[in-house]
Amino acid sequence: MTSKKSIKNRIFGKLKQVEGKLSQDKLRETEGKVQVTHGKAQAEAEKLKKKVAKEKAKLAE
Repeated sequence: MTSKKSIKNRIFGKLKQVEGKLSQDKLRETEGKVQVTHGKAQAEAEKLKKKVAKEKAKLAE
C-alpha cells in the first residue's frame, strides 16, 4: 500500500500540471510533473523498503 504522502504528491502534481496547461504557464506545468515524479519515487522507495525488510527477516530465521 502506498503512503498518503506519495498519493498526495501525485494528486497535487497532476493538479499543478492541469493548472499550468490551462494558464499557459510552462513553469507551473513542469512543477506538477516534478511533483508527480516525486510521488512515484516515494511509492517505489516504500516498496523497496518493505521488500528489503522482508528479505532481512527471512535471512534472520
